[in-house]
Amino acid sequence: MNILITSAGRRVSLIRSFQKELEKIYPDAKVVAADSDPVLSAACQIADHHFKVPRLDQPDYIGTLIELCHKWNIKLLIPTIDTELLLLAENINLFEKAGIQVVISSYDFVQKCRNKRTIHKFFESHNVGIAKEYPKDNFELPIYIKPIDGSRGVDNHIVKNEESLRDYYFTNEKLMFLEYLDHTLYEEFTCDLYYDRQHSLKCAVPRKRLEVRDGEVYKALTRNNELVSYIKERFGYIEGARGCLTAQFFKHKNEDKIYGIEINPRFGGGYPLTYLSGANYSKWILDEYLLDKKIEDKFNSWEDNLLMIRYDDEILVHGYQC
Repeated sequence: MNILITSAGRRVSLIRSFQKELEKIYPDAKVVAADSDPVLSAACQIADHHFKVPRLDQPDYIGTLIELCHKWNIKLLIPTIDTELLLLAENINLFEKAGIQVVISSYDFVQKCRNKRTIHKFFESHNVGIAKEYPKDNFELPIYIKPIDGSRGVDNHIVKNEESLRDYYFTNEKLMFLEYLDHTLYEEFTCDLYYDRQHSLKCAVPRKRLEVRDGEVYKALTRNNELVSYIKERFGYIEGARGCLTAQFFKHKNEDKIYGIEINPRFGGGYPLTYLSGANYSKWILDEYLLDKKIEDKFNSWEDNLLMIRYDDEILVHGYQC
């Protein structure tokens, strides 16, 4: 009953959460991590075992992954990064035939999430406001620019004056020009959502983003506010949604305005705060997928106003040569 965390990178806290919860039900089971460069992955170094896999753009990635899952007796696979989701969802039948469960949303829903324009339409269909998208020949400053298929805040830009506009913004067809939502007026929340195998919402934990570094939250605060009921009402069931989803919202500080920004159908970098607050998605995944248990509603299972302040730490690998 070993489990695998793919593209482990620096997801040390995620690995540790699964190690802790897995030991309670299968003391001899292992949490294995995979990465294209496991020696330089902090998460791989603290996993029970790790192995090297091809890069995601290599044609033998899926076949190698299934082969290694057999070798390590892995029954459950948990992805972590945006760029692998479509590939894994597209090949989920191959994993299931090999006796490996993948905690991932359906291909159709992942595809919606990977396209920012499509997910905006999804929000609107659920009566959720979105930031206006401007044509590139007719916009009002300030604007927020981001790629239609972006991740981790890469190539995101705030442009407040004409002097900051670059030709690159206009020639890159992937970049969207969006209404700028001022942080002096809006609070930014990333909400960790748990969906069971029947695509029903079982928990929602809003995390107020206080400080972000390289697209990942470093200071955050759990807030049991109106976003919980707002999300339950509009997203209590999402066809194809499974496991942990992270949904980003902007909430006006003084007015009754909430804007949906994006949804990422995977564990977010700030999940450790949700886990430590008591919303134990790691355990619920093991309960559902390994023990075949039904997950009851867990909306009141977590601590409100819990502040997380992260810091850098070191992992040493002895005898390494490059």
